[in-house]
Amino acid sequence: MILLFTSCSKRGIPSESEYYRGKKVQKATGKASYYADKYEGRKTASGEVYRGSKFTAAHRTLPFGTIVTVRNLKNNKTVVVKINDRGPFVAGRIIDLSKAAARKIDMIKDGVVSVEILYVPIR
Repeated sequence: MILLFTSCSKRGIPSESEYYRGKKVQKATGKASYYADKYEGRKTASGEVYRGSKFTAAHRTLPFGTIVTVRNLKNNKTVVVKINDRGPFVAGRIIDLSKAAARKIDMIKDGVVSVEILYVPIR
Protein backbone atom coordinates (compact mmCIF):
# COMPACT_ATOMS: atom_id res chain seq x y z
CA MET A 1 0.00 0.00 0.00
CA ILE A 2 2.86 2.39 0.76
CA LEU A 3 4.24 1.80 -2.73
CA LEU A 4 0.86 2.74 -4.21
CA PHE A 5 0.78 6.08 -2.43
CA THR A 6 4.44 6.73 -3.10
CA SER A 7 3.82 6.28 -6.81
CA CYS A 8 0.87 8.68 -6.62
CA SER A 9 2.96 11.33 -4.90
CA LYS A 10 5.18 11.49 -7.99
CA ARG A 11 2.13 12.81 -9.83
CA GLY A 12 1.69 15.74 -7.45
CA ILE A 13 -0.65 14.04 -4.96
CA PRO A 14 0.70 13.59 -1.42
CA SER A 15 1.08 10.12 0.03
CA GLU A 16 -1.65 8.85 2.35
CA SER A 17 0.65 9.01 5.37
CA GLU A 18 1.66 12.60 4.51
CA TYR A 19 -1.87 13.78 3.89
CA TYR A 20 -3.91 12.05 6.63
CA ARG A 21 -1.36 12.27 9.48
CA GLY A 22 -3.02 13.87 12.51
CA LYS A 23 -6.19 14.88 10.67
CA LYS A 24 -9.82 13.93 11.17
CA VAL A 25 -10.71 11.65 8.26
CA GLN A 26 -14.26 11.42 6.89
CA LYS A 27 -15.64 8.26 5.24
CA ALA A 28 -18.45 7.62 2.80
CA THR A 29 -19.60 4.58 0.84
CA GLY A 30 -21.50 4.30 -2.42
CA LYS A 31 -21.05 3.56 -6.09
CA ALA A 32 -18.22 4.81 -8.30
CA SER A 33 -18.21 5.14 -12.06
CA TYR A 34 -15.62 6.53 -14.45
CA TYR A 35 -15.46 9.06 -17.25
CA ALA A 36 -16.26 8.03 -20.80
CA ASP A 37 -13.52 8.63 -23.38
CA LYS A 38 -15.60 11.40 -25.00
CA TYR A 39 -14.70 13.75 -22.10
CA GLU A 40 -10.96 13.67 -22.90
CA GLY A 41 -9.71 17.24 -23.39
CA ARG A 42 -12.90 18.94 -22.17
CA LYS A 43 -12.86 21.47 -19.36
CA THR A 44 -13.94 20.30 -15.92
CA ALA A 45 -16.03 22.42 -13.53
CA SER A 46 -12.79 23.62 -11.88
CA GLY A 47 -11.50 24.90 -15.21
CA GLU A 48 -8.86 22.17 -15.54
CA VAL A 49 -8.80 20.11 -18.70
CA TYR A 50 -9.86 16.49 -18.17
CA ARG A 51 -7.08 14.01 -18.88
CA GLY A 52 -7.91 10.33 -18.49
CA SER A 53 -4.26 9.64 -17.64
CA LYS A 54 -4.37 11.79 -14.47
CA PHE A 55 -5.62 10.68 -11.05
CA THR A 56 -8.64 12.97 -10.73
CA ALA A 57 -12.32 12.64 -9.90
CA ALA A 58 -15.69 14.37 -9.78
CA HIS A 59 -17.74 14.74 -6.60
CA ARG A 60 -20.98 16.67 -6.13
CA THR A 61 -19.98 18.68 -3.06
CA LEU A 62 -16.34 18.25 -2.00
CA PRO A 63 -14.25 21.37 -2.69
CA PHE A 64 -11.96 21.34 -5.70
CA GLY A 65 -8.49 20.22 -4.64
CA THR A 66 -9.74 17.79 -1.98
CA ILE A 67 -7.57 14.67 -1.88
CA VAL A 68 -9.64 11.47 -1.71
CA THR A 69 -8.61 7.84 -1.23
CA VAL A 70 -10.99 5.51 -3.08
CA ARG A 71 -11.15 1.82 -2.16
CA ASN A 72 -12.88 -0.71 -4.41
CA LEU A 73 -14.85 -2.84 -1.93
CA LYS A 74 -14.82 -5.82 -4.30
CA ASN A 75 -11.02 -6.22 -4.35
CA ASN A 76 -9.66 -3.76 -1.71
CA LYS A 77 -7.52 -1.92 -4.29
CA THR A 78 -7.06 1.78 -3.59
CA VAL A 79 -6.21 4.93 -5.49
CA VAL A 80 -5.63 8.54 -4.41
CA VAL A 81 -7.32 11.22 -6.53
CA LYS A 82 -7.83 14.97 -6.54
CA ILE A 83 -11.35 16.39 -6.91
CA ASN A 84 -11.47 18.74 -9.92
CA ASP A 85 -14.99 18.32 -11.30
CA ARG A 86 -18.66 18.05 -10.32
CA GLY A 87 -20.72 14.90 -10.61
CA PRO A 88 -21.69 12.15 -10.94
CA PHE A 89 -25.29 13.09 -11.61
CA VAL A 90 -26.70 9.56 -11.45
CA ALA A 91 -28.62 8.55 -8.32
CA GLY A 92 -26.60 6.36 -5.95
CA ARG A 93 -23.18 7.25 -7.34
CA ILE A 94 -20.84 9.23 -5.11
CA ILE A 95 -17.73 9.68 -7.25
CA ASP A 96 -16.71 9.65 -10.92
CA LEU A 97 -13.10 8.60 -11.49
CA SER A 98 -10.70 9.34 -14.32
CA LYS A 99 -9.85 6.37 -16.51
CA ALA A 100 -6.38 6.01 -14.92
CA ALA A 101 -7.88 5.96 -11.43
CA ALA A 102 -10.53 3.43 -12.47
CA ARG A 103 -7.84 1.23 -14.01
CA LYS A 104 -5.77 1.42 -10.80
CA ILE A 105 -8.59 -0.09 -8.74
CA ASP A 106 -9.48 -2.60 -11.46
CA MET A 107 -13.02 -1.41 -12.19
CA ILE A 108 -12.89 -0.88 -15.95
CA LYS A 109 -14.57 -4.20 -16.75
CA ASP A 110 -17.33 -3.69 -14.15
CA GLY A 111 -18.02 -0.05 -15.01
CA VAL A 112 -19.68 0.74 -11.68
CA VAL A 113 -18.42 -0.62 -8.35
CA SER A 114 -19.07 -0.17 -4.64
CA VAL A 115 -16.41 1.99 -3.01
CA GLU A 116 -15.41 3.59 0.24
CA ILE A 117 -13.93 7.08 0.06
CA LEU A 118 -11.72 8.70 2.70
CA TYR A 119 -10.99 12.42 2.80
CA VAL A 120 -10.11 15.30 5.07
CA PRO A 121 -12.67 18.12 4.81
CA ILE A 122 -11.15 21.39 3.62
CA ARG A 123 -12.23 24.28 5.81
